[in-house]
Amino acid sequence: MRPAGAEPVTPSTPRPVRRASLVQGWHQLTFLHWPVEPERVAGLLPAGTRPDTLDGVTYVGLVPFLMRGVGLGPGPGLPYLGTFCETNVRLYSVDEQGRRGVVFRSLDASRLLPVLVGRWGVRLPYVWSAMRLRHDDGVLTYVCRRGRTAGHGPTSRVVVRPGEPIARPTPLEHFLTARWGMHLPWHGRTTHLPNDHPPWPLHRAELLDLEDELVAAAGLPQVRGAPVSVLYSPGVAVRFGAPSLVRPRSGAPRPERSVMEKRRAPRRP
Repeated sequence: MRPAGAEPVTPSTPRPVRRASLVQGWHQLTFLHWPVEPERVAGLLPAGTRPDTLDGVTYVGLVPFLMRGVGLGPGPGLPYLGTFCETNVRLYSVDEQGRRGVVFRSLDASRLLPVLVGRWGVRLPYVWSAMRLRHDDGVLTYVCRRGRTAGHGPTSRVVVRPGEPIARPTPLEHFLTARWGMHLPWHGRTTHLPNDHPPWPLHRAELLDLEDELVAAAGLPQVRGAPVSVLYSPGVAVRFGAPSLVRPRSGAPRPERSVMEKRRAPRRP
């Protein structure tokens, strides 16, 4: 069942991006997911959104991958500064217009400049971390250590063996990967930033080892046991469009402005 008012889950975006504001390449991704009750994470989502669910359940995602070719506008992306390892911790959201998306609780990246741009330019919770991706006889190992100098931050280590391609993804596999935007707070409001890319080429994957502290550090409920879904993708080229505000329900109060925003607001005579 799909939540009331939510758009269908589709393998391609229902809102094609006509003019790209940002391009990225997401490569060698591993998707790890655990189920969680929606009420346990509802308070962590931005105003105007609620947990997106499949059969009454929502999910916590841990996604390590290699970013390539980040660039502004239609591209091309930057070959050096735009290429780095990243690991994100994310939740799943749907807004009042029915648009499904993701909400990032943390994004660790190994390149400082994209971290600064993402953190201060887009208000995403980026963190500069020591990271690496190693290939060894068909096995991928993703390692992340937050706190590059002190070495006391949370760590993550994911080891997977990609398997056969998936010809027909299950409804859960579509739900967890076919996400055509993100929701993020912006100056006291909530925005939706759309993206567009080809359908995911998905593979089964075997999880060989997992030691992770990033999910707990992101303020999420403790996940127990093995993930219920382990997927791999060689990657896609991604285009982002222009952001738009999430409109609150008719009659719903607008979110209170922060103290800093009130200080910046011009005084009325």
